[in-house]
Amino acid sequence: MSLNKSLSPSSSNTIWLKNPLAILASNAQGGLVIQGQTIVELVPQGQQPNSVYNEVMECSDLVILPGLINGHHHFYQTLTRALPKALNKPLFGWLTSLYPVWAGLEPDMLYQATRLALAELLLSGCTTAADHHYLFPEALTDAMDIQAEAAASIGIRMTMTRGSMSLGVDDGGLPPQSTVQQEDTILADSERVIKRYHDAREGSMLQVALAPCSPFSVTPELMRNSATLAAQHKVMLHTHLAETIDEENFCLQRFGLRTVDYLDSVGWLGPQTWLAHGIHFNSDEIQRLGAAGTGICHCPTSNMMLASGMAPVLELEAAGCPVGLGVDGSASNDGSNMIQEVRQALYLQRLKYGAHVSHFDAYRWATEGSAKMLGRSDIGSLEVGKQADIAFFKLSEMRFSGSHDPLAALLLCGAHKAEHVMVAGQWRVKYGVIEGLDVGPLLLHHGAAARALVAKFYNPKAVF
Repeated sequence: MSLNKSLSPSSSNTIWLKNPLAILASNAQGGLVIQGQTIVELVPQGQQPNSVYNEVMECSDLVILPGLINGHHHFYQTLTRALPKALNKPLFGWLTSLYPVWAGLEPDMLYQATRLALAELLLSGCTTAADHHYLFPEALTDAMDIQAEAAASIGIRMTMTRGSMSLGVDDGGLPPQSTVQQEDTILADSERVIKRYHDAREGSMLQVALAPCSPFSVTPELMRNSATLAAQHKVMLHTHLAETIDEENFCLQRFGLRTVDYLDSVGWLGPQTWLAHGIHFNSDEIQRLGAAGTGICHCPTSNMMLASGMAPVLELEAAGCPVGLGVDGSASNDGSNMIQEVRQALYLQRLKYGAHVSHFDAYRWATEGSAKMLGRSDIGSLEVGKQADIAFFKLSEMRFSGSHDPLAALLLCGAHKAEHVMVAGQWRVKYGVIEGLDVGPLLLHHGAAARALVAKFYNPKAVF
C-alpha cells in the first residue's frame, strides 16, 4: 500500500506501523498496531501482528516516539518574542517590562498567538500542550473560549488553565492594575470554564485546570478559594513557584514563609498540583514535595534565558515528584519547539549532575513524566490501551549523517521538526505539513497582531 494512502485519516482503520528504524517502547521493534484512536498491539521484532489490520505503513526510515507533552506555556507570548524592551533582564525586570505591553491584548491577538504556538508545537512532535493564560485585561475577558476554539482548529490535545492575577502593584504585587481582576470575577469565570470545557474522560482532547499565576500576583485567599473550587470539580491546580530568588524573598517579606511553606499554607501541597520551574527548593522541601506527589514542570530554556537557575530534577524525581517538561512562554524561550526542549533538558541536567544523565531520562520527562504531572494515565507512552499520540522523525538531514543510535541522534544531533504526527489516531502532520492549516495566512495575521500589540504600547491612542 502506498504511503500516501496509509496516511489518510480514518477512525475505522486498523493500521500497522511496521518495522520502525527505532521506537521508544519495550518489545515493539516490529512496530505498533493502531485501531481507531488507541494502540491495540505492540509487535516484537521479526513478528507479524496478531491483530487484523487493513493498512500498513512502512516505517523503516522513521524513529517513533510517544507524542511529546508540553507541561507549561504562555501562548500569548508568541507576540512579544525578542522584544528589545525586555532583553537581558532577570524575571522581575523582564515581567515589569512586558506587563504593560501585554495589557493591550485583544481577542484576535490571542487567537492568532494560540494557533501559532500550537502549530509550532505540533510540528515539533508535541501532541498535548498545557497553556497558562492569566492575563484578562478589559478587552479580553473571554480568553478561555478563544483558546478552546483555536485548539480545536489545530487538532492538538490541550490542558487549558484558567489563570488569574488579583494582586496588582497598588496592593504590593508585581502586575499593573489594568491586568488584574476581582477575585469574585475570577472564581465565577473559573467555574464557568470548568463546566463548559473540562472533559475528564479517557482520550479527552480538552481539559481545564485552575492556575492563579504566582505568589507575587495573587492573594492567599484566591489560592485557597481556587483549591476549594478545583477539589469540588476534580480538576488540577497549577502555578509558578520557586523560579527565582526574588520570588522566594517576596514570599518571605510578604507572607513570612518560604515558597513551599506558602504552598502548604494555602492547601496546594498534593498530587492535584503541578508547579512551573521548581528551581529554588532546599532538601527538606524536595522531600515534602515528593511525599505529597506534587508535580514539577522543568523549563530549561526559559530558566537559562532569564538566568533563573537549574531545577534539581533528579532529586525531585527520587523524592517522588512527577517531573515533566515545558517550553514556557515564547517571550522567555522565544520558541515553542518541544523536541528542542528535550535536548536542552538533557544538556542542562548533565551540566548539573554529570554525563550519566541519558537521552532516555530526557525522553521520560517529556512523555511519561509530563503525562503523570498533568494527571493523565491515557497518554505519555506507547503501550496497549493508550491513546495513539505518536511522533515520527526522519534522520535524512545533514545533521544526522554519520549517526549510529537513532534515538540518541534525535537529541544529540538536534532534531527540530517531526515528519508525521498522529493525535488520537488521526494524522495531524504529514510530511512536515499540518493537515488543513494554511501557514501563510497564519503568519501574516500573527505578525500583524504582534506589531499592533507593541504599537498600542508606544501609541496607546492609536486605533486598530
